[in-house]
Amino acid sequence: MKQFKIVIEKHSDGYVAYPIGIIGAIVGQGDTYEEALSNVKSAIACYVEIFGKEMLEDTPSVEVFIAEAGVAV
Repeated sequence: MKQFKIVIEKHSDGYVAYPIGIIGAIVGQGDTYEEALSNVKSAIACYVEIFGKEMLEDTPSVEVFIAEAGVAV
């Protein structure tokens, strides 16, 4: 069992979840927080099964920060 930090975003049409510290794009989504979390956990397991454990970062993040910043576009 390996622990992952997972970001879950709430949008107007549901939830999107993605893990921190894995090389590649893994996303889960759902109508509820729990559904998105369940889907991303399943996606992580499938990803590791297909690509191998070497795709996991050797040094997992200790803390994750979310910042908001203005950018001229």
